[in-house]
Amino acid sequence: MVGFETCGPNEALVVSGCCNSRPLLIVGGRKFVVPIFQQSQRLCLNTMTLAVESPTVYTKLGVAISVTGIAQVKVQGQNQEMLAAACQQFLGKTEHDIRRVAMETLEGHQRAIMGTMTVEEIYRDRKKFSRNVFEVASSDLVNMGISIVSYTLKDIRDEEGYLKALGMKRTSEVQRDARIGEAQAKKDAGIREAIAEEEKMAARFRNDIQIAEAERDFELKKALYDMEVNTKKAESDLAYALQAAKTKQKIKDEEMQILVIERQQQIEVQEQEIARKSKALEAQVKRPAEAQKYKMETLAEAERKRITMQADAEAEAIRLRGEADAFAIEAKAKAEAEQMTKKAEAWREYQDAALVEMMLDTLPKIAAEIAAPLAQANKITMVSTGDSDIGAKKITGEIIDLVERLPKLVESLTGVDIAKAMNTSRS
Repeated sequence: MVGFETCGPNEALVVSGCCNSRPLLIVGGRKFVVPIFQQSQRLCLNTMTLAVESPTVYTKLGVAISVTGIAQVKVQGQNQEMLAAACQQFLGKTEHDIRRVAMETLEGHQRAIMGTMTVEEIYRDRKKFSRNVFEVASSDLVNMGISIVSYTLKDIRDEEGYLKALGMKRTSEVQRDARIGEAQAKKDAGIREAIAEEEKMAARFRNDIQIAEAERDFELKKALYDMEVNTKKAESDLAYALQAAKTKQKIKDEEMQILVIERQQQIEVQEQEIARKSKALEAQVKRPAEAQKYKMETLAEAERKRITMQADAEAEAIRLRGEADAFAIEAKAKAEAEQMTKKAEAWREYQDAALVEMMLDTLPKIAAEIAAPLAQANKITMVSTGDSDIGAKKITGEIIDLVERLPKLVESLTGVDIAKAMNTSRS
């Protein structure tokens, strides 16, 4: 173009030719371009969003996963050295070409980093994975004049259920802890209820004993008071006759002795009744409460052990299945790689001889395919001018003529002269 050339802030203007020992790089400005003697070109500086896909990549421990990363890249226009390098690499190319180069570079480094980390490390520490890819890929892209604005890990997935198994293991551990905590809480509640009931019964027993002791003291004091009253009354009423008084006194003494003995016997009977009630209450309330407490503790401990063993068994089964799947995938990959290696070595060793042998093995099959329509025909009608072959000889001659043309067809398609290759192999 002739005259002033302008470019926006999102592109670079490259002017080369006369009066410039090296190309002039202008970002977001203008420049007068001399016709014929100078040439102007433009380079896009827009930020490009790349979805970096890495399907089915084997990690450090041989587990195949697929990763999707999102990268923001752009041609660096603020650094003259990087901008010059970008011009050398991409000037004259479209934005699609720049995207393709950056995508392939990022995808290669992303796969390399996946091979150095385990699935658990990638899944749990995404920042570390993103940082490693960013640092390694930046070193190569900087040499091309491209800078990575940002890189984040968008998605991790696998076809074998490995990530799901990791989540199931953690879920099982949380559920196991919840069940253990619930059983422990129930056990503590049962123990506290049993202690409260025991204290309640003990207080009731102490209260009954105090009531019985008060009744006993009352009866004893009452008996003593009655004895004193009766004694004084007898002394005043029977003072006229000493002998009669003495006799009656003795009678009263004897009666009082009998009454005391009866009262003592009643007290002993009451004490025995109190002891009997105490033992009955202990047998009916305290002992069953202790038995129920022991039963609840034993059941809770057994349930805890069962849940723990079940969770451990499930976790072990999941781990073994994961290891078996990983081993099968690794063995299959090694077998396929070994097969491809041997096939490549055979082709390098035999070259044209192997190709000729394969073609010779294929020629009968081609002849069979050529003659296949004749085998399916129920009736053939042939027309002759009288000076050519007729009948089976005519059909056979046409098939042989087609087969004779095959070596020339093969040579025109592959460049291999079958007859020459066979003579060389004999010599």
